[in-house]
Amino acid sequence: MSDIVIVSPHPDDEIISSFEILTNSKDYSNVIVVYTAVINETRKKEALNLKIYTNVKHQFFNRSIPPLLLNKENIFYFPDPVYETHPVHRLQGSIGEQLLRNGFNVIFYSINMQAPYCHEVVDPIKKETLLNKVYPSQKSMWTQDAKYYLFEGRCKWLM
Repeated sequence: MSDIVIVSPHPDDEIISSFEILTNSKDYSNVIVVYTAVINETRKKEALNLKIYTNVKHQFFNRSIPPLLLNKENIFYFPDPVYETHPVHRLQGSIGEQLLRNGFNVIFYSINMQAPYCHEVVDPIKKETLLNKVYPSQKSMWTQDAKYYLFEGRCKWLM
């Protein structure tokens, strides 16, 4: 059985981009979140809360994807290298693009919400609630801008 690996440059990107995956992935043995940016202790502790509220079984805090996870059977979710504007997101997206070109199963997501493949979340209240429970230090971000819990999007590239 394959694992889902969500590459999250920053804690909270995994929920903002992949809430539907995190809460509806019962057919996979593990959902693994790999945080690739340097984070402070508060955000690191908050990210560990994700295990309490979802079926995430493992999390790795690393600058890159642990070699153990580089399995072509896994499904990888990376930031979109085209629509993302944050430099760290674009960098991780370019790594995802390289993996895709090497035969890995990669799906791209956007935090930017300007990507043409974004859609409305089926249960935005549930998503906002999860964001508030896991990342209380970031609450003002989505209180000021509902796009973080109203929309998300993923895109499979054809190669």
